[in-house]
Amino acid sequence: MPPPHFDFEHVPVTFAAYFNEQLRGWETLFPAEREYFERLGAYLEKAPAELFAPLAALEPRMGVTPKSWPRGRFTLEQVDFLNRNALYPEWRRVITSIFESINPALDAAVKGKPRLLIVLGPADLPVGPDRMWTRIKGGRRVALQVPEDVSRFGPMLLDGLADRCAAARGPHSAWVVETGETLGAPLTQATRLSYDRLKRYRGRLMEEVQKIAEKGEVRGPRQLGEKLRTLSPKDAEWAGDPVMAEFVRATLLAGNGTLLVNNTFVEWASVQAIRRAKPSFLAAGFGIRNKVKPFSSLLIFADQDAATPIPTTADMLGSYVDLEVFYQYVWQEAGKYVEYRNNTAYLFLAEGMDEMLCLAPPDFTLPGGLLPLPALNRACAEWLGV
Repeated sequence: MPPPHFDFEHVPVTFAAYFNEQLRGWETLFPAEREYFERLGAYLEKAPAELFAPLAALEPRMGVTPKSWPRGRFTLEQVDFLNRNALYPEWRRVITSIFESINPALDAAVKGKPRLLIVLGPADLPVGPDRMWTRIKGGRRVALQVPEDVSRFGPMLLDGLADRCAAARGPHSAWVVETGETLGAPLTQATRLSYDRLKRYRGRLMEEVQKIAEKGEVRGPRQLGEKLRTLSPKDAEWAGDPVMAEFVRATLLAGNGTLLVNNTFVEWASVQAIRRAKPSFLAAGFGIRNKVKPFSSLLIFADQDAATPIPTTADMLGSYVDLEVFYQYVWQEAGKYVEYRNNTAYLFLAEGMDEMLCLAPPDFTLPGGLLPLPALNRACAEWLGV
C-alpha cells in the first residue's frame, strides 16, 4: 500500500521534511505508526498558520533557504545542518511546542483498549522477592503457586495468550521478546523475537561492522547505520517481512550493546516495540547475562569471544542490578503513550519466584489466595478479551 499524500505547502520546510521522511519509509512502518502519521498528516493539512508562525520566523535566522534546504528533501547533510546550527536548541524548543499543541487532539482520537505487559526475570537471581522491583512505586504483591519444574513457569504463565491476542487484534499486536526460547511453544500469530535465535544474523552484522571499521569507510555511527541499512536478516525468521527485518536490523545496530548483551537486546527491543508497534500484549523475558568484556568505539559491535582472550562467565549479580533498571524502564516507557494510560495491567515476575508485583487498573481482577499460574493466565485472557 503506497503512503498517503498530504498538502504541506503551508508547513515550514524543516517540519515538513521530517514528516515526509517518515512517509518514504512507509513500507517499514508498523500499523500503529501508519495510523499515527495519517492522523498527524490530516491534522497538519488543516492546521492554522499561527501554529507554525514561530518556526517560520526562526528558519531564515538559521540560514534555511530554498537552496540550502529544497522542499521535500531530508538528507544526512541536512541533519548535520540542524545539529551544527547555533540556533538548534531554539529550533528544538519550537518543535516541542508545536507538538505540545498538536498532541492533545491526536491523543483524543485514540480509542483505549485493555493492554497487558508482562516482564519476566530469569531463575537463579541472587535475591528474593523482597529485593525485586524496588525501583517501581505502587502496585501490590501477589503470592503465586509455582511449579516444581522452573522451566514450566513461563509456558504456564503465557499459555496461548500471545497468539490469541494477535488473532483478535491483528498483526504486530502481540509480542514475545526473550533472550532464549523458553517462553512456551512456537507462536503462529504473534511476533516473537529471540536473542539466541538471531545468533547467525548477529554474527554477520559483527563481521560487516568490523570490515567497515578496519577499512575506515565511515566517520561515525550515523554513517555506519546508512552503510548497513541494506544488511537485512536473510538467515532469520523475519527475512520475508520488511517491517520486522528493518526493526531487527535497527535494534541490533542501535549502538547501545544490543549485539553484545542478551538482556540489553530484550530491553531495547521491548521499548522500541512499545514506542513503534504499540502492542496490546507484550511479554519480555530476561535472562542471565555474561560479564561484559572491555571494548571501545566501534568495537561495541565486535564478537567479544573472538576479540579478547578473557574467559566468558555468567554475571548473576550484574544481571539483577541491570534488570532492576530495565523493569522500571519498560514500565515508564509504556506510560509515555496514550495507548497505555489507565488501561494497562503490568505484571512483574521472575521464574520460580513465589511472588509477583502487579500494577493495574481497578477492573483488572485476580482470584484471592495463593494464585496458580493457570488461574493468572485465565485472568489475563479475560482482561484482554481473548
